[in-house]
Amino acid sequence: QAQLVESGGGLVQAGGSLRLSCADSGRTFSSYAMAWFRQGPGEEREFVASISWTGGSTIYADSVKGRFTISRDNAKNTVALQMNSLKPEDTAVYYCAAGVQVSHPRGYTYWGQGTQVTVSS
Repeated sequence: QAQLVESGGGLVQAGGSLRLSCADSGRTFSSYAMAWFRQGPGEEREFVASISWTGGSTIYADSVKGRFTISRDNAKNTVALQMNSLKPEDTAVYYCAAGVQVSHPRGYTYWGQGTQVTVSS
């Protein structure tokens, strides 16, 4: 069972960078694909990026392609999201999730509590 805790959110100016991290204290981290989703105020949860359990396959939303990079370290039970060239529209609560590598939230069984990212213009 995965137990996910995100960190690394904060306030940054447009054009800046942030690195989010998600730690899994469960015992089966390497069994799951991992993903990041985000949810802005009054909006539905949106897919950002996913990575296969081996790390060999990554998928990105068009809105972040070329700016964000997802990675994982199975030895440390962590997944990261490096976010560069941030835009105000990237402002949201970012969630880490574990499950099957799909772009819909229903594919993910375990979720973190979320971390706020705010990008000022």
